[in-house]
Amino acid sequence: MKLWTPKQSLKNGRFIIQKVLGGGGFGVTYSAVEQGTGKVFALKTLNPMHQSQDDFQEKQEKFVNEALRLRGCHHPHIVKVHELIQEDGMWGMVMEYIDGEDLGVYVDKHGQLSESEALRYIDQVGQALEYVHKQGILHRDIKPNNIILRGGKLEAVLIDFGLAREFTIGKTLSMSNSKTEGYAPVEQYERLGRFGTYTDVYAIAATLYSLLTTRTPIPAHYRKDGDIPLKAPKQFNHEISERVNHAILKGMELSPLDRPQTVLEFRKLLGLVSVESSTIKLITAKMDYTGLRDLLAALKWREADEETWRVMLAVAGRDKERWLDKEHIDKFPCLDLSIIDQLWVKYSHGRFGFSVQKRIYQSMRGTRDYDEKIWEAFGDHVGWRRGEKWLYNTDFTFDLTAPEAHLPISIHLDLRVGRLFLASRLVDCNI
Repeated sequence: MKLWTPKQSLKNGRFIIQKVLGGGGFGVTYSAVEQGTGKVFALKTLNPMHQSQDDFQEKQEKFVNEALRLRGCHHPHIVKVHELIQEDGMWGMVMEYIDGEDLGVYVDKHGQLSESEALRYIDQVGQALEYVHKQGILHRDIKPNNIILRGGKLEAVLIDFGLAREFTIGKTLSMSNSKTEGYAPVEQYERLGRFGTYTDVYAIAATLYSLLTTRTPIPAHYRKDGDIPLKAPKQFNHEISERVNHAILKGMELSPLDRPQTVLEFRKLLGLVSVESSTIKLITAKMDYTGLRDLLAALKWREADEETWRVMLAVAGRDKERWLDKEHIDKFPCLDLSIIDQLWVKYSHGRFGFSVQKRIYQSMRGTRDYDEKIWEAFGDHVGWRRGEKWLYNTDFTFDLTAPEAHLPISIHLDLRVGRLFLASRLVDCNI
């Protein structure tokens, strides 16, 4: 039985093992330093328990396939896989090292999260799940311990795809019945079943339940076999809104058909996603937003950002001045502001938009009153600052790899010192 140990060298001294970071029923993860660069990586391999089993080679193949699937995933809220290595017959996955703690540990230390903080992380993980679902992959092990918070950032990263499997909608599939009690839906207790995106919906809803109550939900098979009802999370935390309470219970329905069928539908129930573009009115008394829609639909983010600034100046009658003051922001038409926001949210799949920026800013306890520390922390989170310096227009990232709420940016360029912010107007307009 092989077990990597601290100070052990791998790949002819390229990596030096530091310590065990964690482990589960499938793998064990270590931190390791790359000698040539001094960089710290996370190295994952099968845990020793599997090495003496007859199906070890089959497990190795699954492990390699997990690595290959993850290596093809490029999303800010999914752990990055750099390469595969082999040492003495054992495959190892070289991943980014995330300096932080998982949400399970975080909640143990700090207690139940506020609704706004919990929704921030669930929204980020939800976006990551939507991404992997589009690749035809189910995670199948969403839980607080598989979500890591980057140190010093309000950013969640989904890890541990050890139970991930490819799926085809509408087909009965055979999968291992590995699971985490309390977070796995009933179909995950069977080897044969119709698995789908709703399988991960149950788990992310159960994760939100736990973050808001500090309780692990009663396992799904106990609920089914013992006809035991699931207690509403609001019974344990009266601060939970009716909307979020309802969304969690819908997401954790025993029957897959009774749940939201996709993570996007679940995020809509939580109020994290605006209405579909088909219901968005594109022409108002002030402006025609067809051009902005077309740019966003074509994923031309830089041009869409410039167009956003142009139409806002035109709507406010500030074309010549080229900036908006407090008076004009306070009087900006709610309908026009809502249309701009809905278009950004729609075409970025909830990643960009004024309402996304507002939610993050308020979760940091930001208000209309200028607070330098909060404003700088907000700038760090949305990627408007690098180090301790605010970025210029040419330095921003105009694609979906940008941090959450990074765009639109043009209207904020004159506001980097935090003298003005749209959040209050968005609140007035119920956006």
